[in-house]
Amino acid sequence: MLTLSLALLAATAAAQPAKVEDTIAQRVQACTTCHGQQGRAAPDGYYPRIAGKPAGYLYNQLLNFRDGRRHYGLMDELVAPLSDAYLREIAEHFAALDLPYAPPPPTRASLALLQRGQQLALHGDATRRLPACVQCHGAKLTGLAPAIPGLLGLPRDYLNGQLGAWKSGQRRAHAPDCMGQIARTLSLDDIAAVSQWLAAQPLPAAPKAVSELPAALPLSCGGVPQAAKVLP
Repeated sequence: MLTLSLALLAATAAAQPAKVEDTIAQRVQACTTCHGQQGRAAPDGYYPRIAGKPAGYLYNQLLNFRDGRRHYGLMDELVAPLSDAYLREIAEHFAALDLPYAPPPPTRASLALLQRGQQLALHGDATRRLPACVQCHGAKLTGLAPAIPGLLGLPRDYLNGQLGAWKSGQRRAHAPDCMGQIARTLSLDDIAAVSQWLAAQPLPAAPKAVSELPAALPLSCGGVPQAAKVLP
């Protein structure tokens, strides 16, 4: 009888669902299916790293997916029912993760293409009134807190895809959409060059977004505080 009772107790315990800890880390497991463990990026070259990105940037992108300014079916459905407060909680969770970056993959791009990408990223093109990437994304291209992301550590295909989406109008941001304006100025060759160069760059020793820029932003950008700090 004792053996039977113990067996019944064991069967009952086994039938009960396992308790799942109700934490934000547990609730964002759906995000890591595409964006990799802890948001480190997926190995397919398209889904980007979200760990350590500025919270304001991540929050704006979640809003953009939910509110129709940015489109990707799976993301659209995932965030559609979520409140502003919950989206901000998700953004702050991933922004707080301080995880090492993988080294950049080797590039097969030509030297001429990489040099063109470097020129655009570091110096822009004054003849087309095209600002350099470093003027908004920081001297080391690690981003500006709280709302401008870093550009290093991102796959080439992702960078290509997003610049192309801005150029075509498929991706938009809060008005005034400065990235849309920049992307429409870039040729397809420019996009390929800057994507190849950025994807080939290693991360600096301190890869976190900076809190100040040496000069004011060259364009007015929606979703970015216009009082962004400038170094004295």
